[in-house]
Amino acid sequence: MYYIVDSDKSFYEASTDLVPVIQRLGLSVLHVHDLGAMLDSKEIEFDDECQVFEVGNPRLVEKMLAIDMRLSAALPWRISVYTENGNTKIALPRPLPVLTALSSDAGLARLAQELEEKLIQIVDETR
Repeated sequence: MYYIVDSDKSFYEASTDLVPVIQRLGLSVLHVHDLGAMLDSKEIEFDDECQVFEVGNPRLVEKMLAIDMRLSAALPWRISVYTENGNTKIALPRPLPVLTALSSDAGLARLAQELEEKLIQIVDETR
C-alpha cells in the first residue's frame, strides 16, 4: 500500500530536492504541511521531522473527477519526507490500490497506474 525509500540525504536536502523533481515531471506542489513544526507549535514533543507535500496534475485531476466526483475526497496526492530513528525516508501511499479501492472503473485504474509510476519516479530521483 505504501512506497517508502531510504534516503542518504538529510531531511532538509530531501525536502528541498523534492520540489524541482515534482515540477520537472509535470506535477505541481499545492501545499506543504510541516507536521513537525505544527506539533512543536502546540508544545507536543516530537523528535522527528515530517513534511507532507500535496501534489497534483490538473489534467489527471480533471480526468479522475470526470469518472467519479467522490474521488475528490482522495485528492490531492501526497509525498512525505520524514525522519525515523535518525534516517531520512520518502514515502507515498500507492495510488493504484487506493483509487481502485474507491472505484472499479477501468479508466481510473489506468490513470492511477500512470500517476503511481510518475510519483515513484519522483521519489526515486529525489532519494
